[in-house]
Amino acid sequence: MPLTDIWFLLIAVLWTGYFVLEGFDFGVGILLPFLGRDNTDRRVMINSIGPVWDGNEVWLLVAGGATFAAFPLWYANLFSGFYLPLLIILVALIVRGVAFEFRGKLDSTGWRRGWDVAIFAGSAVPALLWGVAFGNILRGVPLDAEHHFTGSFFDLLNPYALLGGVTTLSVFALHGAVFLALKTDGDVAERARRLVRGLGVVAIVPAGAFLLWTQLAHGHGWTWATTAVAALGLAGAVAMTDLRRDGWAFTLTALAIAATTATLFGSLYPDVLPSTTDAANSLTTTNAASTPYTLKIMTWVAVVFTPIVLLYQGWTYWVFRKRVTRASIPDSQGLPV
Repeated sequence: MPLTDIWFLLIAVLWTGYFVLEGFDFGVGILLPFLGRDNTDRRVMINSIGPVWDGNEVWLLVAGGATFAAFPLWYANLFSGFYLPLLIILVALIVRGVAFEFRGKLDSTGWRRGWDVAIFAGSAVPALLWGVAFGNILRGVPLDAEHHFTGSFFDLLNPYALLGGVTTLSVFALHGAVFLALKTDGDVAERARRLVRGLGVVAIVPAGAFLLWTQLAHGHGWTWATTAVAALGLAGAVAMTDLRRDGWAFTLTALAIAATTATLFGSLYPDVLPSTTDAANSLTTTNAASTPYTLKIMTWVAVVFTPIVLLYQGWTYWVFRKRVTRASIPDSQGLPV
């Protein structure tokens, strides 16, 4: 297999890891104002992701770095053509991170309520805009003969991309509810389980429409299989939650997100950024790639360091594997533990 194809596959894997792991982080943040009835409930929710949320964001940094090094033309066009939405995502992620750290600094209801809103917005905005961004990557954008983006921000606000945004927003919210059912106990877990039923319908409808549109407009024969896995995963997660099989439910939402990402990247290949102006102007795994020597060096670096990162993150999840309950929240106010 050519190194260009290997790195396209690796970037797809990195984005899959990011969406699966950061997806439930976003979901918990989105649900914070709705499931947390008091400050203790909200601290239970925040503590459920407290040890892992910043580590999950590393997948985004590595995916961006890999794209920059392996496909510099792809990276350059994304950050020029998608500059405003990517800037909004970055600001939202910064606000969200600051909110996690500052929420417990003052023993004030108004102070905490304001940071809770920041956590909600900092989770919902990226969850929505990542779907919009990837919808446009798959649909294509205006590129000239020199592979330069020639469109505007409003070209990105098309029905297909907006449906992609609604899909990621609703699916991540469902993923977060399933995670809370698995990771917490007591009232928060019970309310999360009840919410899964409604969120399942909310997520399955736009996700099904988006995946069907993707398959009919851009898909290949084999991506019908990943599309079916994604749909069955979402439906199965709701069923498993009703049976109180929280571990299986979380596995199925993770599988649905992974299958959706595989559908998107599989439908995109061999392009990395199609041109809606002229197909000849599209960026592909060949014309957007770095030199073979660069890709070879990157491959050796990935072979050495990727297992180390995976082992460390797996160890982190193992250490913090216990459920979070109201009893584990100290009476005194302070930073979430």
